[in-house]
Amino acid sequence: MDELLARVRAGYRRIEPRAAYEAAQGGQALLVDIRYAALREHDGLIPGALVVERNELEWRLDPQGSHRVPEATGHDLRVVVICNEGYASSLAAASLHRLGLHRATDLIGGFQAWRAAGLPVTP
Repeated sequence: MDELLARVRAGYRRIEPRAAYEAAQGGQALLVDIRYAALREHDGLIPGALVVERNELEWRLDPQGSHRVPEATGHDLRVVVICNEGYASSLAAASLHRLGLHRATDLIGGFQAWRAAGLPVTP
């Protein structure tokens, strides 16, 4: 699995929590939380992040898809995928690249790194 993650991550530039926060605050990135419900309920939410279950991610973010969310405005959208610790999000970001979302990335360390950095979390 480590080899797969290294190969996937070599295809794009990952982002640190503080930089993701600033990009989202500046309207330059869409934060997408793919953690499952139990983790969100236990640890809280990132204010302003779009919650999309991992098994629906491609359906919801494909700008040409019939089931897309309103935020899926185009292939140029900068999406920052957030999982719990930064592993599943890497695979998810790679999947978004295959859909043509060439600016998709993931949060290094996931939600846990976000929280450890002292960034906003709501219960």
